Amino acid sequence: MSQKLLQVEGLTTGYRSRAGHIVQVIRNVSLEMQRGETLGLVGESGCGKTTFGMTLLGHLRPGGQVIAGSVRFEGLDLFGLGPDELATIRGQRVAVIPQSASSALTPTMRVADQIAEVLALHLGLAGSELQERTLELLSQARLPQVDELARRFPHELSGGQLQRVAIAMGLAGRPELLVLDEPTTGLDVTTQAHILDLLREIQVSTGTAMLYISHDMGAIARVCDRLAVMYSGEIVEDGAIEDVFAHPAHPYTRGLLGSVPRLSYSGLPRAMAGRPPAPGEDAVGCAFVPRCAFADETCKTIDPALEPTDRVGKIPHLAQCHHWRRVLASGAAGWMQDLKARTNKAAEQEPLLELAEVDITYAKRGLAAFLARWRGEPEPPPTVSGFSITIHRGETLALVGESGSGKSTIARAIAGLLPPRSGRIRFGKQDLAAEVESRPAEIHHKIQIIFQNPDASLNPRHTVKQLLDAPLRLYFDMDRKGRLARSGTLIEEVRLTPRYLERHPGQMSGGEKQRVAVARAFAAEPDLVLCDEVTSALDVSVQAAVLELLAGLQADRGVAYLFISHDLAVVRAIADRVAVLYQGRICELGPVADIYSPPYHPYTETLLAAAPEPVPGARAQLLAKDVQEADPPARGCCFQRRCPRRIGSICDDETPPGQIAAEGHVIRCHIPLAELRESQVDLISPADIETHGVGADAR
Repeated sequence: MSQKLLQVEGLTTGYRSRAGHIVQVIRNVSLEMQRGETLGLVGESGCGKTTFGMTLLGHLRPGGQVIAGSVRFEGLDLFGLGPDELATIRGQRVAVIPQSASSALTPTMRVADQIAEVLALHLGLAGSELQERTLELLSQARLPQVDELARRFPHELSGGQLQRVAIAMGLAGRPELLVLDEPTTGLDVTTQAHILDLLREIQVSTGTAMLYISHDMGAIARVCDRLAVMYSGEIVEDGAIEDVFAHPAHPYTRGLLGSVPRLSYSGLPRAMAGRPPAPGEDAVGCAFVPRCAFADETCKTIDPALEPTDRVGKIPHLAQCHHWRRVLASGAAGWMQDLKARTNKAAEQEPLLELAEVDITYAKRGLAAFLARWRGEPEPPPTVSGFSITIHRGETLALVGESGSGKSTIARAIAGLLPPRSGRIRFGKQDLAAEVESRPAEIHHKIQIIFQNPDASLNPRHTVKQLLDAPLRLYFDMDRKGRLARSGTLIEEVRLTPRYLERHPGQMSGGEKQRVAVARAFAAEPDLVLCDEVTSALDVSVQAAVLELLAGLQADRGVAYLFISHDLAVVRAIADRVAVLYQGRICELGPVADIYSPPYHPYTETLLAAAPEPVPGARAQLLAKDVQEADPPARGCCFQRRCPRRIGSICDDETPPGQIAAEGHVIRCHIPLAELRESQVDLISPADIETHGVGADAR
């Protein structure tokens, strides 16, 4: 049997615009995949990754058409097949695992029924055989207590469990090719590490070929054998992942790698200038010319071909660039920059926000609470307990932890959207009321929040001008002309041009919308901005640009940030101090440099060990159990049930003491500091990353 599974030859796809023109999305792509191969596909948002992935199922969005070329799966031209023949291939021989498992699952169907539906349709299973195979798939996806979980509805599962159910459904038809579209985006680092480990295990055990679409270079490095880089609908580089990471031959690949923050370095990654061309902005020559430091007149007038470089290996290293020799010879991209000086002397700065012994709960209140007590139901432990921090003017304090650790709950309490059960919140010299409606009007504009998803926070019916005008009208006595002038200044401060003022959110990219959200927050002239996962859904180049923007605005205005994230590399790039949370309790608090070097709290160590670095061959160390805990323990250490270094009943019964590891660095753990310094985690050094050594397997 031929090892060649997939052949894409000269594929060009597009759709017809309202003006009647053909707008190309995928342009002249040729690519092959072998059986059992894992191919990563990377590129910025809008470059055509998902569109290309869907063509491997013979699917185009409504209005789309194949303009030229073909997609052949084991010799079958997918776009030449009829609906019945395509239905036989989809789900059974080629399957897809989407980014959002929750949107792919039917909310009114139990998990077992959804998987059984796929098995009955594609494999014709029924009865006990159907039930056994359903549970077998759930077990293969490493889900706990599958008999019980199979009877649950999607809303009763965590994000990681939902993603595992989606993987089980994708594997149900025993496909030969699996298309994974951002399958770990939005998951916390430990859940992501377990999912990536699972995917690698499935690939080895089943021989299923995988196309892994992602903007996460660390995840790609961990699971893929080969890497293809897409820009403006074209493949601009293709080769063995070790070779492409160590020796990028296209300026765009070089720029993407330079945009990735690193666990072992506290500087900000360098953002690429400019933006990708929108579909329809076709021009003669290389599409990357406006952003390229190597471009000359040849690049502007002659289309480059995807050709072999002089890199020799088992997999040919291809690059679509006139100057790939110069790019290879140019060495490292100089990917880090220090835009802000870190300091361990936060206590010498003026306190801006203080939270003292704050407890927050989602437990029943009022009559419902009374009836629960009457029935003898025990009150659950608070979601956040004993939370005490101080944020100083001009400082960035990061909250890190897995999903459910209470990070966003704390931000909502600070913003006055969720009243604490007890404790005190003080802003400057004033105690803040629990609810925002009870706070003085002059305080409202001083605390602003930027959400993870700008699509959910920006009114799609309003123009950018209207979005920025709202806080200016609400908080300041300005006439219309003054507000318009201020809006123009704000949009330029976030590095967009004034023409964006007339656009609606739907006319902008994800990165542009997040910049507008930043501008709206700063329109209120805040002293504190709550940044809730503001970069988690962005590709690496846009993420780097947003981080650079936030750092620049902070330097200019002296604003403080509470920065919430599950990405430890992003936190190291932007934060001055870090608080590590588990189940709403602080495990470790200290300056950013101290948090990333021993001694670690066992939970911090677990997070660092699981975080993906963009180094091929590096593998996650899965230190803690892959468990989603519903409630924190009633007493003792909050991490006791999952701790890989648990020392006995003291962890169950006694609250851990706060051990001073260094000035301002506190670790709440029963294990002595001397033993905590004997860490299992060895972060990859900047020198290793520069040379892209093979990472953990080689050390």
